[in-house]
Amino acid sequence: MKVLILSCNTGEGHNSTANAIRSHLMSSGMECTIKDTLTFLGKKASERVSDFYIYSTRSNLFGHIYQFGNTISEVFDRLKSPVYIWNSTYSRKLEGYIQNNGFDAVICVHLFPALAISSIRAKGRCLIPAIFIMTDYTSIPFLNETEMDYYVIPHEHLIEEFVTNGIPRDKLRPYGIPVSDDFFTRAPKTESRKKIVETFGWEVPLHNNWFLIMTGSMGFGDTQGIINELIFQSSVRPEIIAVCGRNKDMLENLKKDNQDLDNVHPIGFTDNIPMLMDACDVLFTKPGGISSTEAISKGIPLIHTAPIPGWETRNAEFFHYHGMSYSSTDIREQVHIALKLCSEPEYRKAMTGAQSLNAKPDTCHNICSLITDRVS
Repeated sequence: MKVLILSCNTGEGHNSTANAIRSHLMSSGMECTIKDTLTFLGKKASERVSDFYIYSTRSNLFGHIYQFGNTISEVFDRLKSPVYIWNSTYSRKLEGYIQNNGFDAVICVHLFPALAISSIRAKGRCLIPAIFIMTDYTSIPFLNETEMDYYVIPHEHLIEEFVTNGIPRDKLRPYGIPVSDDFFTRAPKTESRKKIVETFGWEVPLHNNWFLIMTGSMGFGDTQGIINELIFQSSVRPEIIAVCGRNKDMLENLKKDNQDLDNVHPIGFTDNIPMLMDACDVLFTKPGGISSTEAISKGIPLIHTAPIPGWETRNAEFFHYHGMSYSSTDIREQVHIALKLCSEPEYRKAMTGAQSLNAKPDTCHNICSLITDRVS
């Protein structure tokens, strides 16, 4: 069986989800290909969309776009929206690629390819099974314009929201967000810290509080503010690891601003996130749906920092309400709670217990079964 996974280069998270699915499907004997959907418009188009996404998240633009999308998504209840029409422009090339390569099923981990596939299916062509994977803990604008066989959503408590927004109840599958199997195993903390020290060549104490700050692949948020507040509020020297993603300016600024502090460790994009989570006591991260799912799968106490306005705000609300994280835009409060999580075992246990209750380790397995049953 051949499966096409369609992603989009708007942040690294969608590709992480695609890779997690591909790894599981391939271990089940399926042949899988991941494709950046926007390359059907040309490589430059994909790069422009990615650059625009990064720019919009670092400004207030993304929040306005999200709100505008919610508004016009309701207006275009019957007519097709400009977003749908734009994605339909490359649908012919996408259809040809699917047919020429003999794919048996398609999985979309981003709205854009889901709209393109829906445009093809609306014409009665390329009717292979199609599955959409929702990577945030809320419904999103224009999803009601898609026509998929199934919609895999993060949690059963979101079913009514998706039904209200026009997704048929019988197509919803609350399986969770796919993440790598590496996040469902946990190594001893001291052992993980020794590996981190060896990997990065640091000379640091192994028994102090270790804090991990993640900023997303584009490097978002007031990381230096969190560092300053951790140092100010901590009674014992904290070890602070700041992952700047692919934001080279943030990385260089953090190195410069903390050059006299041997307990602050800025690093760029890394594949060692699972090991870093094992090594650290608390994680600070913006509330991306995928990174947050990785965190609760690991069972690391979680502080959600200021979100990118839009669906990340809804992610933070969902996690905070379910006790899986503490969400605040106030850095002093974030750090206060982080230190409380280090010093009060019962408080820490309550959060990690809520994470365990809501984590979904069988997500990829269930998606694999869904494909197998649908194709056969």
